[in-house]
Amino acid sequence: MYFTSKTPGRVQSSALKRILVAPLNWGLGHVARCIPLIQALRNMGAEVLLASDGDALRLLKAEFPQLPAFQLPSYRIRYDSPNMVRNIAWQLPRIVYAIRAEQWATERLVNEHGIQGIISDNRYGCFSRKANNVVLTHQLHLRVPGVFLEWSANRVLRRALVQFDTIWVPDIAGEPNLSGDLSHGERAIHPDIHFIGPLSRMQAAHPSGAHRESEYDIAVVLSGPEPQRTYLEQRLLEQAMLLPQKFIFIQGKTKAKEHYYVAENVEVVSYLTSHELNEVLLASKVLVCRSGYSSIMDLAALSKKALLIPTPGQTEQEYLAGFFSAQNTFLVQKQDEIDLESGLENVPETSGFQPGQFDTGAFEPFLKNWVETLRTH
Repeated sequence: MYFTSKTPGRVQSSALKRILVAPLNWGLGHVARCIPLIQALRNMGAEVLLASDGDALRLLKAEFPQLPAFQLPSYRIRYDSPNMVRNIAWQLPRIVYAIRAEQWATERLVNEHGIQGIISDNRYGCFSRKANNVVLTHQLHLRVPGVFLEWSANRVLRRALVQFDTIWVPDIAGEPNLSGDLSHGERAIHPDIHFIGPLSRMQAAHPSGAHRESEYDIAVVLSGPEPQRTYLEQRLLEQAMLLPQKFIFIQGKTKAKEHYYVAENVEVVSYLTSHELNEVLLASKVLVCRSGYSSIMDLAALSKKALLIPTPGQTEQEYLAGFFSAQNTFLVQKQDEIDLESGLENVPETSGFQPGQFDTGAFEPFLKNWVETLRTH
């Protein structure tokens, strides 16, 4: 089932529609892809409330300082080991407790603020029987080492997803697509799944229409759970300082805004707002980033070539890296085998995404129709 677009315009009586948007705090990818949803909801006249924790909540507050924002329990996931099963297994009791705690917190928010709709980006406790619940996810099929473990993990995932009224997948249903087997294939896991198109806060052209000259040779965009984010930053900085190209590193650290140079050719900034990041990426020739799904969607929006470095042990990123490497869309290197010089030499041989290949505005009719169907109190 797919929604169809109605007459453009503001949502009728949408000032009474209160919507909670709650992205997972796991790097900045989940919150980044919620930003275009939040912007569109505000343009439709809906009242938007925000909820998350940690870096994700800080970025939400920086992007939308005028919107109410609430703290949710933290999953506090770390990637100390390249073994994903081990990473998740020893943290599982804390994750389960956090999901239960965020469900209680969500119920309080719904009761206190009269929320009618919830958009939860991979926060499996953010739902309420008193609201219409959407879960935003591109992972309908988890990839886990071992047949039995993968079957068990996907069974748990299905039990979590059925708590929501609808699943929104930020991809297209056909081919070519951005998520491969993560979102496509068997679709009996939920009765109401919608492919709403990729989501990105990036734009392929300067808002004024002016051409932006290249200011940087390489933009390095860092994100993801610690300590792997720091490991990658250190390895890339060590090599970048020995190369002739001009680099900018965006650390993805939102606690404080810092800007400095570690070498004449290497500029570092702690984080950038969406507009600032868009400007920097448009002014860069090549991107270096993780192979997380939100990064893939940004690359689709920008049509930039990139060197992808998957987080060790994060099977989703490893799958996406292999998926696009096999198509020669992007160059891929493992974190413990990074050779920045050779990687940058070979990036031009890849295809990247073609301009306009994927429509990052396709979600708006889906969103508008969903808002119009919400019950008013």
